[in-house]
Amino acid sequence: MQLDIRNLSDRLVEVVRDFILSGAIGSDLPIRQDALAAELRVSKIPLREALARLEQDGLVISHPNRGFFVRPMSPDEAEEIYALRLKLEPDAAARASLLATDADRERARQALALFDIDAAAQKPTVGALNRAFHLALVQPGGQQITTNTVARLHVLADRYVRKHLEPKGRFVAAEAEHHEILDAWLSKKDAKVRKLITEHLEHTLRDLRAALRPATEPRVTAVRKKASRK
Repeated sequence: MQLDIRNLSDRLVEVVRDFILSGAIGSDLPIRQDALAAELRVSKIPLREALARLEQDGLVISHPNRGFFVRPMSPDEAEEIYALRLKLEPDAAARASLLATDADRERARQALALFDIDAAAQKPTVGALNRAFHLALVQPGGQQITTNTVARLHVLADRYVRKHLEPKGRFVAAEAEHHEILDAWLSKKDAKVRKLITEHLEHTLRDLRAALRPATEPRVTAVRKKASRK
């Protein structure tokens, strides 16, 4: 992959971010900067700068003398991301539903149509398309700081969205919820938009709690309960 030198820094961030979100770069081993730089046909200096920016975004972490690692997914991180989304996104989308133009509404329709296609095919772009749909519901509100914050939360949530959609048929439920949200948003039913997005995020978080729970946790809990009876 040859990167455009004019936008090297920004493009490197985008490309490496996509590698991380798609799982092409795992979290269990150090990021092999030499191999990655060779693959992207860049030097290690701009690559390190891109990794430093991604560390600020919360996607990678650096360890002294060990290099950069992809930040592992965790139940605690999922809880924090979705708690923040629940505080911001329902109100922001409800406000935007009242201010959206015809062009905004068409963008939201198109964003959902693209998500539906790739989610059904379980393509690696599903996270980015889910993000595009949700942001299309927020951006018309004209609150730039809120929109930027929600966008960053969606980048952090991307891997969790993919995890949530892994089980066969899970996208069908997500698709139904998305369409119900969009219908309310297009109809300017702001209270309903707020309610539906809240429920949608809560459903996703509930599924993630089950998916990210350590396999030994139920057994440990059962042992503790048994011990407490003695």
